Amino acid sequence: MEFHPQPTPGTARPWAFPAPERGALPNGLTVLRCHRPGQQVVAVEIFLDAPLEAEPEGLDGVATIMSRALSEGTDKHSAEEFAAELERCGATLDAHADHPGVRVSLEVPASRLAKALGLVAEALRAPAFTESEIERLVGNRLDEIPHEHANPSRRAAKQLSKELFPATARMSRPRLGTEETVRRIDAAAVRAFFDAHIRPSTATAVIVGDLTDIDLDALLAETLGDWSGNTAQARPVPPITADDTGRVVIVDRPGAVQTQLLIGRIGADRHERVWPAQVLGTYCLGGTLTSRLDRVLREEKGYTYGVRAFAQVLRSSGPDAGGAAMLAISGSVDTESTGPALDDLWKVLRTLAAEGLTDAERETAVQNLVGVAPLKFETAASVASTLADQVEQHLPDDYQAHLYARLAETGTVEATAAVVNAFPVDRLVTVLVGDAARIAEPVTLKLPNPTKDVSVRSERFQLRKAIWLPATIG
Repeated sequence: MEFHPQPTPGTARPWAFPAPERGALPNGLTVLRCHRPGQQVVAVEIFLDAPLEAEPEGLDGVATIMSRALSEGTDKHSAEEFAAELERCGATLDAHADHPGVRVSLEVPASRLAKALGLVAEALRAPAFTESEIERLVGNRLDEIPHEHANPSRRAAKQLSKELFPATARMSRPRLGTEETVRRIDAAAVRAFFDAHIRPSTATAVIVGDLTDIDLDALLAETLGDWSGNTAQARPVPPITADDTGRVVIVDRPGAVQTQLLIGRIGADRHERVWPAQVLGTYCLGGTLTSRLDRVLREEKGYTYGVRAFAQVLRSSGPDAGGAAMLAISGSVDTESTGPALDDLWKVLRTLAAEGLTDAERETAVQNLVGVAPLKFETAASVASTLADQVEQHLPDDYQAHLYARLAETGTVEATAAVVNAFPVDRLVTVLVGDAARIAEPVTLKLPNPTKDVSVRSERFQLRKAIWLPATIG
């Protein structure tokens, strides 16, 4: 019998994060373009410098309502017509507001880019903001709030932000506003916020995909280049301050069968030299199923389905402007295991500080973080989103490419020091959402520092409908 020869692997090709080409339009709009041959779905991310900090007092959530209205109609097209035009292009359009600003995201086949980008430009030039549409969006937002409150992870995130930041800081309050503030929002407030902060001179468009046979310069001139606005400079934002004095806060949910844990503090953002080592060390602590936290709390003790440690940049206005990231540990355990689980979690942190990471842990983390990067950035949307993140965090265009090189070069000792400094046992704010009557005493007995306070936030809770939303800080 004749066998075909066994195939042999080819030579590995070097990979680097795509480098964008930077330019600007006459109206002041900054443009980052990245040609990705073969990516027939083009991704467009437009960053609008309208941070939540700029929302008028008492109108928390107006940036969110404005962003949603941008993707739902214009003076020329009603909401139904606008959606139909996007559907004919095979395009998806989304917009959301966060602490750094507003992001508009578009994905569309390359052959329909001109039409879809024209619709986006129309939304930026002449948004409708009709009374009826704003009232509908406000009503939708008010309907969402009880469901978010019913989600233990979302409730814990809101409480942690409230505990960490001073009451006067926008970061201490829910990103999307409260029921009280959202009720105050009307079309006039949305229009005023748009007119004050949305302009091409402080915006950036990121375009990623196969741009073969597309005259992007001409296309941009006809669409986004026709958007006009004042040329005021970006609004300065205050530095971030936080109180991470070690303490435990219990949000009482009588009868809860699980306790949601969220333990966090504020730490270095991507402008700090320690960031790569912090990423590596945090991944070793709780970034995967083989991390230390999962190995103890999940595999050995069976307290939980999983615990994660992570760093999430909140806002970064440059290397000298006081940016910060939320450093947190998140998970859920059954009610009876709350005290023992916290005790073992503190032990993991203390052991890490005393003994450090192992070379094997560091090597696994590098392989997982650096080795999967080519797969992570296969789509145009993932590349565009990362480039837009760099824009809103005031990072250089080649930051992501250099980050992977720095991760690979980071040693075990450096990663250990970074994660130990990021999660000091006595400088963590612990939020527990659960049955206070059953967990308060066991938690008090297991605290790493007897001088810590345990406070209980009582609330009446009624789940009207089980709609579970993804967890985000704040």
